[in-house]
Amino acid sequence: MKYYIIAGEPSGDLHGSNLIKGILAEDGEAQLRFWGGDLMAEAGGRENLVKHYRETSFFGIGQVLKNYSTIRRQMAECKKDIVSYAPDVLILIDYPGFNMRIAEAMHKASIKVFYYIAPKVWAWREYRAKRIRKYVDRLYCIFPFEQSYFPKWGIEPVFCGNPLTDSIAQQRSSWRTKEEFCEANNLDNRPIVALLAGSRRSEIRDNLPDMVALSREFPSHTFVLAGVDWIEREYYDKYLAGSDVKFVCGKTYELLSVADAAVVTSGTATLETALIGTPEVVLYHTVWLYEKLRPYVLKVPYISLVNLNLDREAVKEIVRSKFDLGEAREELASILTGGSRRERMLADFDELREKMGGEGASLRFAKDMVKALKQR
Repeated sequence: MKYYIIAGEPSGDLHGSNLIKGILAEDGEAQLRFWGGDLMAEAGGRENLVKHYRETSFFGIGQVLKNYSTIRRQMAECKKDIVSYAPDVLILIDYPGFNMRIAEAMHKASIKVFYYIAPKVWAWREYRAKRIRKYVDRLYCIFPFEQSYFPKWGIEPVFCGNPLTDSIAQQRSSWRTKEEFCEANNLDNRPIVALLAGSRRSEIRDNLPDMVALSREFPSHTFVLAGVDWIEREYYDKYLAGSDVKFVCGKTYELLSVADAAVVTSGTATLETALIGTPEVVLYHTVWLYEKLRPYVLKVPYISLVNLNLDREAVKEIVRSKFDLGEAREELASILTGGSRRERMLADFDELREKMGGEGASLRFAKDMVKALKQR
């Protein structure tokens, strides 16, 4: 069968590559064409890569407005290419701003649409669930709590686990010991606290100064910032100047594996940290107005995916417009080795991993997709 896959971000490229491996294992005659990145090209053949996500990723309203004409042109090209290819199924991976518009167009063109990694409509802009119900033939969710959320909108999602478990498992064998990691990155032998300040400039601008301030309260620990390779080092250095915070780039999982604890912004990083097994505090700087409007704007009780999936506050969420250093210091101290909340949190993470369904999620999702197509 013919599969057309669209991923528009690095995370989608990673999950798309594992999904492609699963599809090829289940369908020996699979033909592929996709938008994605190097990992998808490696898994499915570089000759089948139509466009790299580096050409299509625009973060923030400023970037979107600046590149609006480019986005419209790319969308038109994408629609035309899908129709020309005439796939048995279009598989959309996350990236809802672009992908939901493609879903609508392809539904009208009578092309079957599967959506892998459901848009997070449960957090904000819930009305998008109506569009999913209308334009998506099969919705694949990766969080256990979504199984009970989407039926409220007349959608029966498919849950086969979370592909992050596969991504982490694939990398685990290559991680170095703490001693090796420290030697390779010129770190001393103090316990490490990992700082995950976000993957967007605005997140780093808002959260990293607070994290740097917190680092000064723990001279007995080495604080290490996990950078991402699509943001230049100079941008980080503006906020690290005058501090003892160290920097590593492109080594987030390995850093977390050797860290005693982590301070993390919201988003997928909170879940990755928990699945690796590193105790964490969620620290997120917001604006005063959002803090007041949060109960009315945010449709869920937590911002951490750990807490949302466990349905309780397993990790502390410090979401403030004014940073409370004392609160942050107390919470971090409680999860360091010997801290009062550390063992309870590690037990919660064990429960979380069980809920996520274990390794092999990508293959299970691929099996379901191939089976659903064969049964039509």
